[in-house]
Amino acid sequence: MNLIKSIEQEQLRNDLPTIDIGDYVRVYLKVKEGTRERLQAFEGTVIARKGEGLNETFTVRRVSYGVGVERILPLHSPKIDHIEIVRKGKIRRAKLYYLRDRVGKAARVKEKLGVKIAKTGKKEVKDAAVEEVVVNGEVNTAPIINTEAVGEAAENAEIVAETEAVEEKE
Repeated sequence: MNLIKSIEQEQLRNDLPTIDIGDYVRVYLKVKEGTRERLQAFEGTVIARKGEGLNETFTVRRVSYGVGVERILPLHSPKIDHIEIVRKGKIRRAKLYYLRDRVGKAARVKEKLGVKIAKTGKKEVKDAAVEEVVVNGEVNTAPIINTEAVGEAAENAEIVAETEAVEEKE
């Protein structure tokens, strides 16, 4: 039994982000055409996860030209180059099979706000207030400053101060 587990441990991938149900992901798959190999992106909502260890799979669903397309992908497959999480979903179910019966706006999953999104291609983690860059296993943290927002806030503060001063004179 330990022999099988040790062989499985060698095959497990730990370079992929944590994928949850309801996440909108972009999966880059390696496709062989003759002698050439290219990357093909499959983008959609994760509606299910199943299994554990090397046998773990996840189902990605998207609507293409009005037809629902689902793809069941092994999580630890060598055919998967990398996975990008576009946005996190706010859900209350373990499986989102009910999305198969929905059309248009009803088939959308609400976005979970204020959540860090990890991108495996660039090895960085972003948040609204803090940027954490992972380099060789070390986490470096630096604040993100949105200069446009700071400028607008300063201008609004000046306008409010001017209107208060005018009101006091009257």
